[in-house]
Amino acid sequence: MFRSLWTPINLILLNINVSDILVCIFGTPFSFAANVYGRWLIGDYGCQWYGFANSLFGIVSLVSLSILSYERYSAMLCATKADVSDFRKAWLCVAGTWLYALLWTLPPFLGWSRYGPEGPGTSCSVEWQRRSTGGISYVVCLFVFCLLLPLLLMLFCYSKILLVIRGVNRMNLLSVQRRQNHILLMVFTMVSCYLLCWMPYGLMALVATFGEIGLVTPVVSVVPAVLAKSSTVFNPVIYVLFNNQFYRCFLAFVRCSADPQSVHSFHPRQSSREEAVAVGSSLTHRRSLSLRHPSRTPLSMERRTLSLVVHYTP
Repeated sequence: MFRSLWTPINLILLNINVSDILVCIFGTPFSFAANVYGRWLIGDYGCQWYGFANSLFGIVSLVSLSILSYERYSAMLCATKADVSDFRKAWLCVAGTWLYALLWTLPPFLGWSRYGPEGPGTSCSVEWQRRSTGGISYVVCLFVFCLLLPLLLMLFCYSKILLVIRGVNRMNLLSVQRRQNHILLMVFTMVSCYLLCWMPYGLMALVATFGEIGLVTPVVSVVPAVLAKSSTVFNPVIYVLFNNQFYRCFLAFVRCSADPQSVHSFHPRQSSREEAVAVGSSLTHRRSLSLRHPSRTPLSMERRTLSLVVHYTP
């Protein structure tokens, strides 16, 4: 319907939404029915499937969020032209998230740890309280490579973005300040929801693995599990409604109007990619001038970098 949304970075957003939808299809109905009846209803094989599917889709979502943060970081700080018709890199990223998730979710079927009942027995996941060497090593690897590393990548990329944005404070431009506030709110919301949804679950798993037996009671384990599953609700809101392009298309869909891209095609505020290209060409020209005038100060170089941020629209 909206051809303007068909871009490589939106393909990564689509991958996040698809993984969240698959959690709702293959996971939520079973856990909802189990909670209604007070027991798990589809047996041991169903429990293993449920644990595998939710772990797979959850890791795909987490890794995709970190890739998206790197893509935003590259779009802001890289002044080279990005070909919005080249989907090869985006498809490789999408395929890589699924392969990476399969790499860490298939081992329980091969003897490295196991999927089993979780909490009060109305859902299933990795057996966090399995005290064998394989069970402990699997939990540690899962925490480091599927939760901590994506978080560190997000923090690195968004902190770099924020450091560059802070320099915009020197410019007394109202439009720049508005965009700065928008990006700050978006970054704060993204990182906060990531930590709120997944960090309690990861810490609960570590406590259940290394803490005293019985320290994590079934009732206590319910809250982190519910928070982790709530990411399927937060992700579409944050990563779609905070995206101006998606937001305009969503309003056009509600109003049954045409593609907003056609309306904004001659608007001075172009998309972030187009603006990055324009700024990139100006930066290239200015760098060539700096070679002719080596007396330019580092401050002027900093201002040339910050001009990229001025034109950035998340």
